[in-house]
Amino acid sequence: MIFSKPLLDRCISCGYCLPACPTYAMTGEEASSPRGRISLMRALETGELPEDDGTLAEQASFCLGCRACEPVCPAGVEYGNLLEQWRDHQWRGGQRPLRARLLMAAVARPWLLRLPGLVRRHARTAASAGGPSLMLGCAERALFPRVSRAVRTLVPGLAVPPRQGCCGALHAHNGDSAAGERMAKELGKTLPGTIVTTSGGCAAHLAAHLGRPRVREASEFFVEADVLPLGSLSVDGRPARVALQDSCHLRNGLGVWRQPRELIRAVAEYVELPSAAACCGAAGTYSILRPRDSARILAAKIDEIEAAGVDYVVAVNPGCLRQLRAGLRKRRSRVEAVHLAELLVIASKQVRPDRQTDLSESGS
Repeated sequence: MIFSKPLLDRCISCGYCLPACPTYAMTGEEASSPRGRISLMRALETGELPEDDGTLAEQASFCLGCRACEPVCPAGVEYGNLLEQWRDHQWRGGQRPLRARLLMAAVARPWLLRLPGLVRRHARTAASAGGPSLMLGCAERALFPRVSRAVRTLVPGLAVPPRQGCCGALHAHNGDSAAGERMAKELGKTLPGTIVTTSGGCAAHLAAHLGRPRVREASEFFVEADVLPLGSLSVDGRPARVALQDSCHLRNGLGVWRQPRELIRAVAEYVELPSAAACCGAAGTYSILRPRDSARILAAKIDEIEAAGVDYVVAVNPGCLRQLRAGLRKRRSRVEAVHLAELLVIASKQVRPDRQTDLSESGS
């Protein structure tokens, strides 16, 4: 058996998922929709299609895995779990894309993850005895070390143990969900208390294997811990205009989307992008494995950001941040892509003296 029968049987082929699916919007083809892919899964399960069928291979890869179909599904289909099961089977052995194999091999070695982080100087503290700890993302600790430092600036008491490995999300999304689960549980032992993460994709993966109460994405942690954003972010003497790109797994998997907007509104003029909830094309390793399709999705997103007349676009996931920065750089755009934690720190540096006094007195 390839798929969990209860999960596969839950789909009633109603079609509510079609308008929510980015790849269906790109092609208009049934096979590129969640409903169509579930039909392919059923054909694979029953033997109606051979395992080496070209459509099976293409659609298992073409799917972004954004899970936008889940919130709109009246039957509660857990499409993300089905996709993991599909890729576990479709990409077993040598069938997994080479680039994915190389990335998975790299993040499975904690010592290798730590090396670039030492050079780039991400945040680090002693391990916590059981209090909340910040998870250092695999790519983030090397590519965006300022993000972890920004979180520590906002929450100085947050522990950031440097001797931590990957959460396993990359493995789970690329055909090795067993290793993904094992790595999540190992990280849970390394960080024994509440795990705070600046990556929406990692948050959804960890919550699935460690339990939702143990995992907090940074924006919801800030709101729950009453981390009061300081300052009023301005550009050229006016309130800064700031947009948000949702993390697909954070919004669709964990239902977290209000908190980052609340924090942005506290320090700037928030501008809602029409497609803020739609995938930017990063989708974990998708931008690496299918760069042309990823670029096509990103191009429309950058058009929208430019048309909105914003100063900043905020991401709550390192993959999205990398994707947006690449797209904006290519356009030579004046819009700056930053992580939410970075934005809040930038705003805090613009805090007015009178407001700083008010806040100090209110906290005394």
